[in-house]
Amino acid sequence: MAAAPAAPIGLASVAADALVALGDWTAFSLRAVRGVFSRNLLVAEFVRLCLTVGLGSVGVIAITGAFIGMVLAVQSYGQLHQIGLETSLGGLIHMSVVRELGPVLAAIMLAGRVGSAMAAELGTMRVTEQLDALACLGVDPVRHLVAPRFLACVLMIPLLTILADIMGLAGSTFVCLRIYGIDPHHYWEHTRAFVGMWDVFVGLTKSVLFGGVIALVACHRGFHGEAGAQGVGRAATQAFVVSFIAILAMDFVFGLVANSVHDMIWPPNGARPA
Repeated sequence: MAAAPAAPIGLASVAADALVALGDWTAFSLRAVRGVFSRNLLVAEFVRLCLTVGLGSVGVIAITGAFIGMVLAVQSYGQLHQIGLETSLGGLIHMSVVRELGPVLAAIMLAGRVGSAMAAELGTMRVTEQLDALACLGVDPVRHLVAPRFLACVLMIPLLTILADIMGLAGSTFVCLRIYGIDPHHYWEHTRAFVGMWDVFVGLTKSVLFGGVIALVACHRGFHGEAGAQGVGRAATQAFVVSFIAILAMDFVFGLVANSVHDMIWPPNGARPA
């Protein structure tokens, strides 16, 4: 009899490995989240991490947000001006920044800057056997090291997202009003009509989820880094790549859920939901 094809076996093996990795990451994440509510949470380490994640990222987030807003204004004006709808740029750009681009781009920038640094730091501690030393002393390394990083990211990234939103709105407003000379009254009226508290809530909720995922993925990669300098570098790279994919996937799923919830609360026909 002919031998069975190897492809299905390979796919099954890859799927099994992926499920094992997901289960290991889930158990790791639960230990880290429980550590947040532990009495032994290191307050000094948490404050240091907040300064590193928050204050250390202000510059790059502000510059990114401002240029994203300006680029959106330049690209959108060329299209809407041809059909006489340039006054709608306020609502279009500000909706895009607040709901999508602000949270996503801030999270991606922080995944590259903060997530990779966390993975490299913890990977180095693993290579130098500092994690094993903590375990020998009876200290849970996950709760001791991961919980402060998780909490710092969850609290700081929403604040950085607000900064990115403000800078994006400021950059787009400068281009639209000062360079293209759009009427300010209609510009802000369209913004008020299209952007509401629901959009701000959706954007900030996304940023909280993104911050938690970035911290957990980066710390997990660091804890499971391979030996040597090459292993530490690989852990940092994997932390960014996995975080980047997770951010985009979560943004898609959360967008579907948020739109469904919005339609349930405020149906398109204006009727109250049953």
